[in-house]
Amino acid sequence: MLHLAVIIAVALVFLMPLYWLTISSLRPEDDIFRYLNPFNPWTFIPNRLTFDNIVGLWSGAFARAIFNSLFVSIVTVVAGLAVCAPAAFALAAIEFPGRAVIFTAMIVSFLIPFDAIAVPLFYILRSYQNTYTGLILPGVGNGLTVFLLRQFFLGIPKDLREAAMVDGMGWFQIFWRIYLPLSGPALISAGLIMFIFQWQAYLWPLLIAPSNDMKVAAVALAQFATEYHVSFGLLFGGAMFLSLIPMVILVGFQQYFTSSVAATGGKE
Repeated sequence: MLHLAVIIAVALVFLMPLYWLTISSLRPEDDIFRYLNPFNPWTFIPNRLTFDNIVGLWSGAFARAIFNSLFVSIVTVVAGLAVCAPAAFALAAIEFPGRAVIFTAMIVSFLIPFDAIAVPLFYILRSYQNTYTGLILPGVGNGLTVFLLRQFFLGIPKDLREAAMVDGMGWFQIFWRIYLPLSGPALISAGLIMFIFQWQAYLWPLLIAPSNDMKVAAVALAQFATEYHVSFGLLFGGAMFLSLIPMVILVGFQQYFTSSVAATGGKE
């Protein structure tokens, strides 16, 4: 009983900011901070509700930004898995000179903060400014995704690969007909990582896509806070939607994500 009470208490601590964010987005602007000091029942129970903030969000440019983020994130997942899965398979199953060096370089690549390479990357891809291609390309080659898939592929018995080679299968057939069908949880987990990476991206979209039509949700949300005014109702409403979409996806695929991460441990 005590164990359950502790779990519920911890869950409430983590959920409380999200709950307050949600109810604040449904309050009039004047009521958002009125009941914070001192705390009282109206701090967490709104006495006046309004949908003006939600209507204002979806009737403005934020709706276009949400679409841009969804499109960029989904295409990145599809293209990224098409690139990262074969790369992970090669690093896990095919022995070739320099494999260890390439794997080490890949590990280093996702340890470097993206902010450190954003400007050089911009000069390389500046011909794709204000295009979906420019927004998507940096997320396609994801070192962490390759690492996780490689670790999962290492757990697939070599006997399957060797038996397939005896039957005359090539590397592509082994990858397509044996490794991919066994790697559903790992692919879903890798896709979730790539989706979140693109969904929460701010610096790169700000550099490569400054036009209003190409703004993503994170950049559009930041524009509700200017030097002279902060629209807290719109800001909290936008933050709620930005949190809600990945939360629903993560909860829906949680079991695959957990089993995949657990399966990557203990591999050499």
